[in-house]
Amino acid sequence: MQGHGQAQPVQPPPSTGVLVSLRVLFVVVSVCSFGLLGWVMMLRLALVTRKSLDWGLLVATFAAEVLGFVLIGTEPGEEIHTPGAWTGLALLLGSLVAAISYYLAAEIRHFHALGYAYQAYAAHRLPAHTYGYPQPQPPYTAATGPHTPVPQAAPIPGLPNSTPTPAPPPQRPAPARIDQVRAELDELSDYLRKHEDGR
Repeated sequence: MQGHGQAQPVQPPPSTGVLVSLRVLFVVVSVCSFGLLGWVMMLRLALVTRKSLDWGLLVATFAAEVLGFVLIGTEPGEEIHTPGAWTGLALLLGSLVAAISYYLAAEIRHFHALGYAYQAYAAHRLPAHTYGYPQPQPPYTAATGPHTPVPQAAPIPGLPNSTPTPAPPPQRPAPARIDQVRAELDELSDYLRKHEDGR
């Protein structure tokens, strides 16, 4: 059983190559079927995002495609002559273009947000050596030692509940790597200035 304080583990998103391949597959299936299978990509989107808006758009896309197919089917010949058949064709192609646009935008946005959520989860949950960078030590551990308790402020006598609020923890210094990069950039800019002055 999980309590209210425990967060659900965030699963990593699929690789970019897999996602791009699936997007291309669903769009190609929809285009090659002249819009008749456009609802398939909307079904995938609704299953992935689980949003009620996407389920509603799936139903709307399916209804538009069926209606367009029925209107085109009322044409007696092989060529389109009646306004109803033209309306059906416009409905099929219009719903196809709208479905592809919405599908790609919504799925890219969903997996982009999922990637950020996983990165934030991993940064807080996974050990620091996973990323290859050592964690900077807080400045107070060197001065006070690892087992020295931080002194607490004493209450002021004569005032009820006058325990002062504890001071905020000291800020961590910037990692040494950032200082090294800054120094290298300064050296590079000095070198470029000297090189330009020599011309």
